[in-house]
Amino acid sequence: MTVLKWLVGLAAGGYLGGLALLYFAQRALMFPIPERVRAAPEAVGFREAEEHTLTTTDGEKVIVWHVPAKPGHAVVIYFPGNGDFLAALVSHFRNMTADGTGLVALSYRGYAGSSGRPSEQGLLSDAAAAYAFAAARYGADRMVLWGFSLGSGVAVALAVDRAVGKVILEAPYTSVADVAGSLFWYAPVRWLIRDSFRSDQRIARMTAPLLIMHGARDATIPIHLGERLFALAREPKQFVRFADGGHNNLDDYGAIETARRFINAAKS
Repeated sequence: MTVLKWLVGLAAGGYLGGLALLYFAQRALMFPIPERVRAAPEAVGFREAEEHTLTTTDGEKVIVWHVPAKPGHAVVIYFPGNGDFLAALVSHFRNMTADGTGLVALSYRGYAGSSGRPSEQGLLSDAAAAYAFAAARYGADRMVLWGFSLGSGVAVALAVDRAVGKVILEAPYTSVADVAGSLFWYAPVRWLIRDSFRSDQRIARMTAPLLIMHGARDATIPIHLGERLFALAREPKQFVRFADGGHNNLDDYGAIETARRFINAAKS
């Protein structure tokens, strides 16, 4: 019995230690920051873009890349996923802007060239700075928020408080707790999450037309979370399911073309 008690105590201690590690290391897991070093757009072959440094309300300096929209075209304010940095997205951005659509792509605080450390409130402040930059150049009806993965939560939160023309969510989630719960099913993660991004509680207050795109084979953010979020959203809304799509490859199955049709429909 002494040995059994020792083993149970050891297992319990290991479990509690694991929970403590999840709590204190969660931001390192949630915001892995693949690149911290600034890369100018011209240095990575994206001469169409201008780099600007914005100051957030809490004093951080964050970078955006701006491709001016052609007359009569929309501008996409793009919020990347947690494992993205702008220099790695050049091909995506070039395809996105090929028809004259403009772009304001945000490098979150702590990511490539931007100061500070990421958190939910921090990213929302960064997004507000990117929106203000776009609003100084374009009317609200021309602005389209596009959030990918983690960035979908940023886009939803911004769209609730700001006037925009359209919203595109690619591989979105209901909340970070729901995503974490699917990965760490054995832990009470809902009690541990510090940056919750509760899109499920916000999206019903969003009035802009909505497009959600999700891959049926997404192993990172299961499609049922995107479907659940879609059910909570107001009309007008569209859900496009890519049967063979995963998490990072929806461009291979026509996501850019799908988004372009949605964006251009706003002009009619």
